[in-house]
Amino acid sequence: MNINCNGQLIDLTTPKIMGVLNLTPDSFYDGGKYKDTASILKTVATMLEQGATFIDVGGYSSKPGADFVSEFEELNRVIGVVKLLIEEFPNCLISIDTFRSKVAEAAVKQGAVMVNDISAGILDDNMIATISKLKVPYIMMHMRGTPQTMTQLTDYDHLIKDIIAYFGERLQLTKLQGIADIIIDPGFGFAKSIQQNFELLSQLELLQIVDKPILVGVSRKSMIYKTLQTSPEHALNGTTALNMIALEKGANILRVHDVKEAMECVTLYNQLHKQ
Repeated sequence: MNINCNGQLIDLTTPKIMGVLNLTPDSFYDGGKYKDTASILKTVATMLEQGATFIDVGGYSSKPGADFVSEFEELNRVIGVVKLLIEEFPNCLISIDTFRSKVAEAAVKQGAVMVNDISAGILDDNMIATISKLKVPYIMMHMRGTPQTMTQLTDYDHLIKDIIAYFGERLQLTKLQGIADIIIDPGFGFAKSIQQNFELLSQLELLQIVDKPILVGVSRKSMIYKTLQTSPEHALNGTTALNMIALEKGANILRVHDVKEAMECVTLYNQLHKQ
């Protein structure tokens, strides 16, 4: 189960870590944290040292009810940073977290090697054709509506079947465009209630029928901190617990704010399955 990142084959049969770099003032956990190049470079250096395979750079907060951000503002937030990271860490595998094809294309031109799209091409009709042209791996997430409307769109006939059907439809489009490397993200917290998030995690292995690598992003999300009656700042232990469950149920990539602790999960998981 390899993906091709700018000529480098990444084997996802061994789980990998994606570190989150949110360049937004309003992200639910780390919004506004990175205000200068020194703090950005220090954070990324630490994530790479701790074992992150990918760094996911985003300039549009996708938390429920997030403020709308113009394409111009999103480009302003991310493109210079992608360029900076490639200059400082030439071997860094950067994923651009965007649902806009122009942002994706600009970031890949600066050195990003993967596109992470919360809408799987639904919010930009040009995205899938752009991915085909760029020839980069494409992470497609399950979501309904937009970050501004998704909390009202949580009625499903059958949660898991509906998610599988969604990916079947989206994958048909990518197949027609000849896109080779697809990763699916079931979208924890996106158009799903807390109860539905736990239902999804408990049956995550059923998504293997799609026959694509699975990315899981539960890091410090409300399904953890609201269940534990705490805050995102105090949700690391809960994140670690659910990350290990995700690995056991077939996750190939963990998208996290805390790389060291996630890597410890992967190390212990790998040791457990050597037996």
